[in-house]
Amino acid sequence: MARKELAPGVGRLSRSQAYARRQLYKGKKTGTAPAAPETAPTKEVQVGGDKNGASRLVPTSKAPRFYPAEDVRKPKQSRKAAKPTQLRDSIAPGSVLILLAGRFRGKRVVFLKQLESGLLLVTGPYKVNGVPLRRVNQAYVIATSTKIPLGSDFKVDPKINDAYFAKSEKKRSRSAEEEFFADGKPKEKEAFPESKAADQKEVDKAVLAAVKSTELLAKYLKSSWGLSKGEYPHQLKF
Repeated sequence: MARKELAPGVGRLSRSQAYARRQLYKGKKTGTAPAAPETAPTKEVQVGGDKNGASRLVPTSKAPRFYPAEDVRKPKQSRKAAKPTQLRDSIAPGSVLILLAGRFRGKRVVFLKQLESGLLLVTGPYKVNGVPLRRVNQAYVIATSTKIPLGSDFKVDPKINDAYFAKSEKKRSRSAEEEFFADGKPKEKEAFPESKAADQKEVDKAVLAAVKSTELLAKYLKSSWGLSKGEYPHQLKF
């Protein structure tokens, strides 16, 4: 391909444009360079003169004669390490908590265990007040003095962890154009996984048995909590 010039010595195409036009990327070599042989940090040099010891050890690569006028900034290394979230003393398995934020704010739930992320695993139970298995931050709950006796043999299935609540990444079934011309029709709701529904029933089975053993406890969990005029949370006893 003949090179076209706008002026003597000035090509019409830039270096990158000529690279793409000539398709030089097809013949690009992708092999790895051979590893450089390791050199010793010092080497022995013969020195003349009777009083100079005959030989000396000198560095293989000499230090630079000139240094930059300004100091090169180095990023400050952080000595902080992530510590596991400490559970509040007022929260224990079986404690009744009041949610202060989220979709179920004002609801009373039962604390089951603390997850690795530091979040609390709670349940309604679902049959009592409609709150399913959820993760909540302990900063947004009020711990009450009410505690449900779950028993020493109560354990939550290890598979119910932080990864259990991760959302599945699914591609959009229809394009944005189809959604625009859908005439405001609501999206089809995805069916709730049967496996998670079975896990909910299995966890709530022991909690419901403990709730039924205490009188009026089911009504207490079903009722919502809120503040009336003139009430202050720091003056209340939970």
